[in-house]
Amino acid sequence: MAPPPLHVLTEAEKNDLLLAQHEMIERMAARISELEALVGKPRKTSKNSHIPPSKDDFGKGGGRGGKSKGGKRPSREGRHRPLAEAPDKTERVMAGTCCHCGTDVSGQTQRCRHRYDHIDLPEIRPVVTRVELFGGRCRGCGKRYRAEAPAGMAPGTPFGPGIRSLLAYLHHSHHVGFERLARIAHELFGLVISEGAIANAFRRMGTGMMTATKAITDKLLTARVIASDETTTRTNGITHWQWVFLSDKAVLHKISKRRARQVAEDVLAGHQPDVWVSDRYAGQQELGREHQVCLAHVLRDVQYAIDCGDRAFAPKVRDHLRWAIRIGKRRSSLKDSTLATYAAKADNVLTRLMQMPIAHPAGKVLLKQIKAWRGKFFVFLTNRKVPATNNISEREIRPSVVFRKVTNGFRSDWGAQIHAGYRSVTGTARLSGQSALSAIRDLVDGKFAIA
Repeated sequence: MAPPPLHVLTEAEKNDLLLAQHEMIERMAARISELEALVGKPRKTSKNSHIPPSKDDFGKGGGRGGKSKGGKRPSREGRHRPLAEAPDKTERVMAGTCCHCGTDVSGQTQRCRHRYDHIDLPEIRPVVTRVELFGGRCRGCGKRYRAEAPAGMAPGTPFGPGIRSLLAYLHHSHHVGFERLARIAHELFGLVISEGAIANAFRRMGTGMMTATKAITDKLLTARVIASDETTTRTNGITHWQWVFLSDKAVLHKISKRRARQVAEDVLAGHQPDVWVSDRYAGQQELGREHQVCLAHVLRDVQYAIDCGDRAFAPKVRDHLRWAIRIGKRRSSLKDSTLATYAAKADNVLTRLMQMPIAHPAGKVLLKQIKAWRGKFFVFLTNRKVPATNNISEREIRPSVVFRKVTNGFRSDWGAQIHAGYRSVTGTARLSGQSALSAIRDLVDGKFAIA
């Protein structure tokens, strides 16, 4: 709609129109200035920021996969599957005739010309045991009696511990949804089971999960070094937070409605470890006597400063942090005095770098960040049990991130707590070399124990 001609407007209407135009021009000028400031800045990726790798643009610049610039994958040394050390069966086949001329060779001495393994699975079908409990009426007291059920075959659910353990393993470790679980059980094992029966089987694990989680928490609170991380999850369509706390003996997962520091304090229950390892999130600070920040996160911020154009301060910080991490990887072969010398050198060199004259704006931002975390970079050079990065926490929580993306989260609060308990039990068992399926079977059988 065209504006009315100016000669029909009053002086007040003209003033209002000029004021509106002036305000619009100011907003457009501010937006133009904002866009001009962004011109020339590098794009944030997983290499120079906290953006996950899934957000990177793999369609430009090569991407992943180890391919060369020409698009071909580099050649690799040939490999073959090793023979089984103890085969279940050996099939020795003697030649009857010569494959070249047809001569009968069955009576000749022969030796093995070729050896290989043929591997197959037998048909898997559930074993159905009909349990009949006999009884009668007691001649002594006149009351009815009945035989006790066999161990592990109590009345109630018809599905034994092997089935329940496998269902939990496929769902929580391999992210198979309830509908697909029921279909897999029917098509692969010949087992007819409904989605409701699967849910009931998981719900019955709740008591065992709570007992195991309590034992894991008690074990965690004896640790002198604790690492932690958190990520989002969804319960009933609402964003929740999944926390992980781990030491060299225990792994504890906890799903909470909040990301607040109070979640970690509730888990610690007054315990203060010697060293806390985490990223630089505020809710993870001051939970231990000392704090080791994740240097991998710091290096990504350093790389972003380099991408922004800082060619003086940021590259030197990057090289220094990489040197310190390399020293940390050699700690097992270094004497205490040598390691102390390296720790002092790391601290002194960083102090000198912070005194450099910095002109680039990105370098100034990086310097401000380093000053904020100054005393939390090199704790791992004074304590051999402390890692330089928080990669152990990220590896532990990554399967739950995949679970969230595949299943879109949980549809009940108890389902979220079962998953947290499952991840705690299997993560703790893995520290002692036990597989996830074996650990969850022990839990179902009531035999789970922390090494």
